[in-house]
Amino acid sequence: MKIGIIGAGNIGGNLTRRLTALGHDVSVANSRGPHTLTALAEETGATPVPVEEAARGAQVVVVTVPLKAVPGLPPGLFDGAADGFAVIDTGNYYPQRDGRIAEIEDGLTESRWTERQLGHPVVKAFNGTYAQDILDKPRPRGAADRVALPVSGDDEAAKKVVRDLIDELGFDTVDNGGQDDSWRQQPGTPVYGNRGGVAEIREALAAASPERTAEWRA
Repeated sequence: MKIGIIGAGNIGGNLTRRLTALGHDVSVANSRGPHTLTALAEETGATPVPVEEAARGAQVVVVTVPLKAVPGLPPGLFDGAADGFAVIDTGNYYPQRDGRIAEIEDGLTESRWTERQLGHPVVKAFNGTYAQDILDKPRPRGAADRVALPVSGDDEAAKKVVRDLIDELGFDTVDNGGQDDSWRQQPGTPVYGNRGGVAEIREALAAASPERTAEWRA
């Protein structure tokens, strides 16, 4: 597939490494410009592009930037994306970094807030994944120690594309429902940072509380 990655930090960089290794056509962008991505491009074969071009022709677009940076992404970000493209949101609300976001503090789920900024539905995935695990933890389908990732989204077709891609990356997935349920995988919940398999991830999602703890509030 043609995949655009916006953000080349730990998660974005390691997704670039794995997805290019699997043969996907990856374009990668960051806030500092393509010239700062030369080393990653040489390592992986990905194409460094301006943010405005990252989604061009893409079937999947990964938005992996700090939440505070989402409103500043350029208008028309998804112009030229492929028909039926899916957007993966890996983001988390960290008040110490992002400042106070009133809607999230008042109970709006983080990915629902991101959707409103982007003007497009998203599939929440990888937000509780350790970046190094993207390189170190892939396992064949059916392996006893295969890690499972929770996935939330309202667009079932987009969610299937994302779950299939995660499977190809070497991880199982657990459907966490739509974005109104995505609080179950936000920071501070039992599933956040959880390296368990399908059964453990299901249990962790079921055990989550919608109350945002003080640690994760502004």
